[in-house]
Amino acid sequence: MYTIAVDAMGGDFGAAPNLKGTLLALKKSKQKFRVILVGDSSTFREKIPRKYAQYIDIVEATDVFGMDESATDVLKRKSSSIYKTIELVRNGEADALVSAGHSGATMSLATLRIGRIPGVQRPAIATLMPTQTGGKSLVLDVGANTDCKPEHLFQFAILGETYAADVLKVPSPRVGLLSNGEEESKGNEVTKATYKMLRVMDSFVGNVEGNDIFNDSVDVIVCDGFVGNILLKTSEGVASSISKLIKMNIKRSPGALTGALLMRRVFKLLKKQIDYAEYGGAPLIGVKKPTIICHGKSNHIAIKNAIYQAISFADSDINQDIADKIARYNID
Repeated sequence: MYTIAVDAMGGDFGAAPNLKGTLLALKKSKQKFRVILVGDSSTFREKIPRKYAQYIDIVEATDVFGMDESATDVLKRKSSSIYKTIELVRNGEADALVSAGHSGATMSLATLRIGRIPGVQRPAIATLMPTQTGGKSLVLDVGANTDCKPEHLFQFAILGETYAADVLKVPSPRVGLLSNGEEESKGNEVTKATYKMLRVMDSFVGNVEGNDIFNDSVDVIVCDGFVGNILLKTSEGVASSISKLIKMNIKRSPGALTGALLMRRVFKLLKKQIDYAEYGGAPLIGVKKPTIICHGKSNHIAIKNAIYQAISFADSDINQDIADKIARYNID
């Protein structure tokens, strides 16, 4: 039975979605697991139903690391909920962790306190993107590393390929390098050098462009954290804008309103497909224990799915596979 540590105070909305998501995960899961909620128990202890109490432990932490604070300050805040959550995993009391708190603080603590997989230079944050065929593509890095060398991007390809195969269960993942054109000659100096290195990977399909992320022509997309974070935020903005534009134009036209009523189910499915809550959180790949970083505005659905992600992560051999591949390619 796996134990997942949850930063109960992390995120913009405090303990409420973290507790509700935890309870929903326990209710819906066919696999038994335990949860350690880390936070100020006075805000949620009385809300835990008796039937779930046997699967939940609580570690007190009244200090909350703010979303507007500098990530470098978190090492001094050993009483904060995120620090204590990380320590539970580091000490072997939990198998994985979930946090919707300060992403930079979570990443820094996980890297420094839990440690990197042997051979990994820089862990990467990955995110799932919906494709037009109903599948998912994995993009990394989306914010952990803004300035990268070719060897870093090469390792991201290994991290992404292994996560797709071991955790997402994608058979023979296809890996692409994000660039401004498909030709080998396109890109900046870093991506051109990376392209030459990635040729040794059988899974490498070449350069891909932004639209390839959504058309199911590739399973893993590699980029640096600067480009990846802009891509992620732009995609979230487009998804939100499309929904608002549809609603706005429906209100303007009685005919459109009639059609919208008939298309309600289609709109509902579309919204679900582009909703980040359906994917849970972003795995930090490359550290020794499964770490899931959630959106600060995560609701209970996102927390539930993040817990399931953490369990799937913990139930794989990904870390050993990553270490073996990096040693095989001798990239350090």
